[in-house]
Amino acid sequence: MGRLSRKEKMSRQTEVLFRAILELQTIEECQDFFEDLCTMKELADMAQRVETANMLLDGKTYEQIVKEVEISTATISRINRCIQYGNGGYRTILGRVSAEEKSSDVLE
Repeated sequence: MGRLSRKEKMSRQTEVLFRAILELQTIEECQDFFEDLCTMKELADMAQRVETANMLLDGKTYEQIVKEVEISTATISRINRCIQYGNGGYRTILGRVSAEEKSSDVLE
């Protein structure tokens, strides 16, 4: 068998990362893992993108988001393109988080 191409190797590395993430079971495990994996800036940027996606899905304008989240319009535009034409990742995860928050509110 020949050597793996860079694309195949990256694919396998990414799959291992995704499988590792799926094994996390608590907020504390997620926090520990992501703090080891990412810089604080990277974590803040990812959280900011999720917040921005949520605001876009709630119908907020770019101007409102820029003021509230302090994010560039270029990044907002990229997130909006992902929401409109991407794979549905933001909608899926934000839908689940929203449903989970609603069910936990009922339990309290």
